[in-house]
Amino acid sequence: MSRQRFDGQVMVITGAAQGIGQRVAERAAAEGARLALVDRADHVREVAADLQAQGVASIALQADLETWEGAEDAMTRAREHFGRLDVVINNVGGTIWAQPYEHYTPAQIEAEVRRSLFPTLWCCRAALPHLLESRGNIVNVSSVATRGLMRVPYAAAKGGVNAMTVALAFEYAEHGIRVNATAPGGTEAPPRKTPRNTAEQTEQEKAWYQTLIDQTKATSLMGRYGTLDEQVGPILFLASSDASYITGTVVPVAGGDLG
Repeated sequence: MSRQRFDGQVMVITGAAQGIGQRVAERAAAEGARLALVDRADHVREVAADLQAQGVASIALQADLETWEGAEDAMTRAREHFGRLDVVINNVGGTIWAQPYEHYTPAQIEAEVRRSLFPTLWCCRAALPHLLESRGNIVNVSSVATRGLMRVPYAAAKGGVNAMTVALAFEYAEHGIRVNATAPGGTEAPPRKTPRNTAEQTEQEKAWYQTLIDQTKATSLMGRYGTLDEQVGPILFLASSDASYITGTVVPVAGGDLG
C-alpha cells in the first residue's frame, strides 16, 4: 500500500492470532502502525515474530480477555511498551455452538456471552484511560448474526456489542474519542488453529450448522461469504482519519445483509 494512514500510531488488536485479527495486523503494519497483538493462544507470538522479521514494531501479549484482569493487563502492557495507545480493534468473539435455543444449556449460554461480549466490554474499559490521553479511537468487530438462525446467545452478545458501541460513542465524543463497529457476515478464512469447540459434532449438530451456513448465504444479497480483506478494509477505514466524522456507527459488512 502507498498510503500510511497509521504512520507511528500504536494499534492494539485483540484476537490477533488468526483470521480477521491477523489480517488486520498485516494490513495495518503495511500502513505504518506499531502493533500490540493480543490473544490467549500462543500462535499470536508467531504472528508478531513474522511482522518483526519484516521490520514492524510489534509485540505479542497473551491474555484471557474474558476476564477484567486479562484485559487490564494487556492494555497496561501495551501502553508501557509503546508509551501510548491510539487505536483499539476489539476482535475477540465467535459462535461456539450452533443449535436451536431450546438445546442450549445454561452453561453454554453463559459461555457464548462471555466469549462474544465480555472481551469487548472489558477491553473498552481498560483502554479508555489511555485513549483519553491520545484522543484515540475504538473499532469493535460485531456481527450481522444478531438476526440469524441457530445462535441466539451469540446474537444477544453481539447485540450487546452494538449497543455499547453507540452508548460509548455518545458518552466520549466530547473527549474526541470515536467508537464504531463493523458487523461482518459469513467470512471465508483458513481453518482455525485453535477450534472454538473441540467436541466432535453429531450428525444432528452438523445439520444445524449447515442451516446456519445456508441462512447466512441466503440473507446476503451477494449470496456468498466475504473474504478476509473485504472485512478488514472497513475496519481500517473506521480506525483511520478517513472516518474522522464517523462515530457511534455499526457498519454491516455482509454483502447486503443488514443484520
